[in-house]
Amino acid sequence: MSRNPDYEFIPTDAEEIVSLLTEAYEEITKTTVHPASPERLFIQWASGIIIHERVLNNYTGNQNIPSRAAGKNLDALAELVLEQERPGAKAAVCTMRFYISVPQEFAVLIPAGTRVTDEKAQLVWETGADAYVDVGESFADARVRCQSIGTVGNGYEIGQIDTLVDIYDYYSKCENITASEGGADAATDQEFYEIMRASMDGYSCAGSLGGYAYFAKRVSTEIADVVPNSPTPGVVYIYVLMDDGNPAGEEMKKTVFEACSGEKVRAFTDHVHMGDPEAVPYNIDFTYYVPRDTAISSAEIQKAVEQAAAEFVKWQCGKLGRDINPSKLYHMLMETGVKRVDMREPSFVELRDGKLPLLLDPDAPGHEYSKTVPQIAKIQNVHILNGGYEDE
Repeated sequence: MSRNPDYEFIPTDAEEIVSLLTEAYEEITKTTVHPASPERLFIQWASGIIIHERVLNNYTGNQNIPSRAAGKNLDALAELVLEQERPGAKAAVCTMRFYISVPQEFAVLIPAGTRVTDEKAQLVWETGADAYVDVGESFADARVRCQSIGTVGNGYEIGQIDTLVDIYDYYSKCENITASEGGADAATDQEFYEIMRASMDGYSCAGSLGGYAYFAKRVSTEIADVVPNSPTPGVVYIYVLMDDGNPAGEEMKKTVFEACSGEKVRAFTDHVHMGDPEAVPYNIDFTYYVPRDTAISSAEIQKAVEQAAAEFVKWQCGKLGRDINPSKLYHMLMETGVKRVDMREPSFVELRDGKLPLLLDPDAPGHEYSKTVPQIAKIQNVHILNGGYEDE
């Protein structure tokens, strides 16, 4: 099934086609086609073939439109844009710190391919290049990559990966000093289509904002939103929001920085930096009332109300600069079957999206760097109260 409504280039209504064929037959033969006649049965059979061919023609037409195409057909259309290959699945990464028992008078090698795991040995990670503990030092840091691709390797907090699989000389202990992130599944059709559209900005060699957003988004399908801006001439800040509603962690920011600071990506005079959006806390607190004559049970409505609140939280943090909007929550709650909602929190709060005019004058009155940082809503507490039944 197409992710967008298909265009109908050629009508496929059966009655219309049968009527057209019947009129044409009667015009040519100067006879009347009766409902149960052999001619009528033949026309109905022929109309089925015509409908089938028209459906195939409509399908083919839609598969030549990127917003409607799917699978290999969409992959083929990528030949027309800058992003010509569907982003594949990627493994999560993090930075490990490898310790030795006693500092040495020579560099201690931690070979490429050294593997580590967590306490339960659920996933295995390995170094991609040789690392050395320098003379007189007690540890070395190295980036490790999860051997299992996809999002499964994301979310390991600092210190959770602490078990060495391949012993190196003078080993003492090891631990991850950054949270694991960056793992992503292969791009869906919709994700690939959005990247294809964004890739048109990548043709610019002048460091356009759209270009920076494109090169950042193509790093991972787990990136939900990117806001690049330029608070002062020659300085570019890039803010990244992940699908889970959290700002990008250190590993993801490092990867995005590398993708956006190459000589063929950034403008020659641009200095690229990674920034963190400002979190704006909010609460959810409301009482809902159920119509007395409803056919839906109170338990079902309660479950639907809680689900609506959870979906609102996910929607609210799905885009940088999205205003905290209680009207959206109210609308979602009213679709659950409740009679009315007494909303105490949140109140409407306008958030900064971080989108700035080019060449903003840093000396202009009222200009502050803090005003250029995009904001993201961050849920704190959720309090939902059932007010009971009410008459209509």
